[in-house]
Amino acid sequence: MTARALMFQGTGSDVGKSLIVAGLARALVSRGFKVLPFKPQNMSNNAAVTLDGGEIGRAQALQARAARETPSVHMNPVLLKPQSEVGAQIIVRGQVYGKAKAADYQALKPELMDAVQDSFALLKDEADIVLVEGAGSASEVNLRANDIANMGFAREADVPVVLIGDIDRGGVIASLVGTKAVLAPEDAAMIRGFLVNKFRGDPSLFADGMVRIARETGWEPLGLIPFFAGARALPAEDALALEQQQAAKTDATLKVAVPVLPHIANFDDLDPLAAEPAVEVVRVRPGEALPGDAQLIVLPGSKATLSDLRVLRDAGFDIDIDAHLRRGGSVLGLCGGYQMLGRVLRDPEGIEGAPGEAEGLGLLDIETTLSGDKRLEPASGHTFDGVPFEGYEMHMGRTKGPDCGRPFARLDTGFQDGAISADRQVYGTYVHGLFADDHQRAAWLARFAAGPSQVRYDEQVDAVLDDLAAHLEEHVDIDRLLTLSR
Repeated sequence: MTARALMFQGTGSDVGKSLIVAGLARALVSRGFKVLPFKPQNMSNNAAVTLDGGEIGRAQALQARAARETPSVHMNPVLLKPQSEVGAQIIVRGQVYGKAKAADYQALKPELMDAVQDSFALLKDEADIVLVEGAGSASEVNLRANDIANMGFAREADVPVVLIGDIDRGGVIASLVGTKAVLAPEDAAMIRGFLVNKFRGDPSLFADGMVRIARETGWEPLGLIPFFAGARALPAEDALALEQQQAAKTDATLKVAVPVLPHIANFDDLDPLAAEPAVEVVRVRPGEALPGDAQLIVLPGSKATLSDLRVLRDAGFDIDIDAHLRRGGSVLGLCGGYQMLGRVLRDPEGIEGAPGEAEGLGLLDIETTLSGDKRLEPASGHTFDGVPFEGYEMHMGRTKGPDCGRPFARLDTGFQDGAISADRQVYGTYVHGLFADDHQRAAWLARFAAGPSQVRYDEQVDAVLDDLAAHLEEHVDIDRLLTLSR
């Protein structure tokens, strides 16, 4: 029997769509339903590798986990990975489809709708209910033509919509009522109800607000959701999460500095490390100096490595890194960060931007040439110190050089990965997800005498998903959501 479906759109980005879908997925699974998440189009440089050999947005991987399902490329058939202010790499069903500037991408949408609908149909054949997440704002009527992410998909697939507003940023009444005002009547008719998310304080003080929104829009109020602080412990997908204020850990024994560059990718690699009470992860933006008391600097992945390397140099981070190494500190490069550590980085085909090459930081005796073949697969093995790990690879490019003779890891496939400098201060690897592995994280803490690990990361994520599900069960009319789905 074909599954029912319900779509969750937002008045804007970062209103909580992804987390609400994840929490509802866990709640409905606990009720005995087979639930699958779906996002027609996502835009993020934080991606996850699937067992079927592709990549999807990190949020859909988390939602699959919440639903206790294996992530699939069909859960996010179109993924846009920004490579510049106006252009992005296009991933269709997990594989590179091409790249396009924003204006050109609009013309591609009609042909991508077929892939979106085919993937959606496959999921509906396998589930009791499909929870669909929209993208950005439902009220971006300037992008409505050929839309595949919000109302265009809802209308084409005949999926009813619940609209989410964020009261924490202010103006939620205007956001929800204004969305109704700008939508075409046929689109507005797809919206059956609304949720107000991230409420703080006494909910009785917003009772009149819920009534006013319902009266002005004709949509059903389905829940006023208090702010869920536990969300901080879940992997973030949107780079907006990097803008959140970081609380200093006065009792931390290990400080990790992370330069935040414009095209940072898979930045959730550091989340498990930051979850450790003994570790303070300090994100540093251009214009600031890397802290002199950090024991470890981590260069994360990048979707535009040559461009970010220029920004790193312009910001003077290379000078800070050299000083850090003279003080005896360590540097770890992950994926694109690993490529930056070498002597030279070449992009002859213009894979990540204009063709060209640049001198690297010269901290590893390696060189990298980007190519069109993308490596997307789970990775497991042992690092140089014999500690086991499980992670994944997601990169374009081939790296070679003398320091590869001291590999960072030996994979179970027999391949060697990464490189280590002769003085053992600089490490580079293509493996993502290292710190999510409890064995690896404990080994890195021990390496810096930061004490034993206090976190079981996978268990922590699942516990937070359970708490999120209970939170939504209490504050959302889930029975009514099931009735509205079709």
